Amino acid sequence: MASSLSRHLRGLFSVFALSCAMLAHAAPQKVIVDMDIGDDIDDAFALGLLLQSPDIEIVGITTAWGDTALRAQLLERMLRETGHSQIPIAQGIPTRDNPQPFTQARYAQRGKLPAKVDAVDFMLDQFNRNPGQITLLALGPLTNVGAAIQRDAAAFGKVRQVALMGGSVRIGYSKSQYVPQRPVDKEYNIVSDIGAAQKLFTSGVAIVMMPLDSTQIRLDEVERNALLGHGSAVTDQLALLYHQWINAYQPWSSNMPSLFDVVPVAWMIDPSVCPLSPLRIVVDNEGYTREQAGTPNARVCLSSDQKRFFQVLMPRMLKD
Repeated sequence: MASSLSRHLRGLFSVFALSCAMLAHAAPQKVIVDMDIGDDIDDAFALGLLLQSPDIEIVGITTAWGDTALRAQLLERMLRETGHSQIPIAQGIPTRDNPQPFTQARYAQRGKLPAKVDAVDFMLDQFNRNPGQITLLALGPLTNVGAAIQRDAAAFGKVRQVALMGGSVRIGYSKSQYVPQRPVDKEYNIVSDIGAAQKLFTSGVAIVMMPLDSTQIRLDEVERNALLGHGSAVTDQLALLYHQWINAYQPWSSNMPSLFDVVPVAWMIDPSVCPLSPLRIVVDNEGYTREQAGTPNARVCLSSDQKRFFQVLMPRMLKD
């Protein structure tokens, strides 16, 4: 009798544990997106993929670098036009030394400036409210991140992980896979605010790093035409933003944009897109992200699976 009851209880416990595991697996991943949307176009495609992913919950979006108020207007319009006005927007620390043109300014100017919410306060408040649950997707210069660490390191330490597009570990910028690889470069997001990057890599939080080595995936003509001609709420906004970007006077103009910032999003959906290696990364005073011997402080994707990347991206973006 006791043995039978014991087996019954063990069976119930197993069912309960399995149910909990299934619920945990099904729960959307919480993210805060810190981004410099409006200069290059990859930020817009990254946001589009996030909006098309019900397995990711966008807790809020914070604007980084340059004219952070105008970036907030761009986000307000894009979120409103796509039916996502409920997502909070917070303005990051403005900077005056942004050398890149705001290519999508005309789109942004038709947005409405949201009520001003401080990005650093928003991040820290959400980390305190949801300890160990929120991934910070850092898709731009790390000024807000560095300020959050400086303001309250203990609260920032409650982030689940920081997944960033940034740095150059073994490969630099490249226009094509058919030209010789450049040596490591000072990557834009890191070199824009070296001090903030140094704060992050010495903070002790879990870091997932997607450097130039793995993020220079280009949107070829077939995929681009399929996306921009699809006619959904999200892809219509991407089409407007893409054409403003391509028509602006800016040094990196190309019919085939590099989808740098989309790679961390695709990795969150399917980690096989970008396998990770534990490395020790040190940000030097020139803005290089140097690989050094010692205890790893980051998990780094050195090579991405481009076929799998598009298998994640395209079906989600082409659904209504």
